[in-house]
Amino acid sequence: MSGNTLFSANLLLAYAAYFVGTASPGPSNLAIMSIAANEGRRAALAFAAGVISGSMFWATVATVGISAALIAYSHFIVAIKIVGGLYLLWLAFKSGRTALSASVATASKAQRPATLKALYTKGALLHLTNPKAVLVWVSIVALSSNGSGTAHAAVIPGCAAIGCVVFSGYALLFSMESARRFYTRARRGLEGSLAVVFAATGIKLLAWPSK
Repeated sequence: MSGNTLFSANLLLAYAAYFVGTASPGPSNLAIMSIAANEGRRAALAFAAGVISGSMFWATVATVGISAALIAYSHFIVAIKIVGGLYLLWLAFKSGRTALSASVATASKAQRPATLKALYTKGALLHLTNPKAVLVWVSIVALSSNGSGTAHAAVIPGCAAIGCVVFSGYALLFSMESARRFYTRARRGLEGSLAVVFAATGIKLLAWPSK
């Protein structure tokens, strides 16, 4: 097997791992679905752009090798873990409050629509405050690396393209009129489920061992 073939196989494996991670249901995807159905396409795309930016930040950190130092520095991981867990619990509270609202109109009055900038920031924070994202990217970079441990140069732009397709796809799909009508009918159940996912993830993150 030639070196180029090996690198290509490693890179495809890294892409596959990233695709599975991004396409699988999780807090980010569920939040994009909710925002798309509730606030529309532009809002969901802004949030998705933030999610992608946060992911690519950790990708860059892992690629240049800073991640190893951050993981070794336990106080950093603990701080990010606490901030991330509390942030997810706050999102759970907001989703729960929306679920308990009597109607979409009541929910809209109770919560002022966020600006695109605020939605972008919210999406980025969802990844930036997740220490597990660092570990995931360490694994992806390792999968794409050659025998000397050097990451393939295409891993970040390739995964960025995959992330754009997946997250933007969710935003576009769930902002369709049929999806928005479904959301109106099932809003309380969906927002309640989102609150549970956020709360469970936040609690799990806070309880995640530091070592």
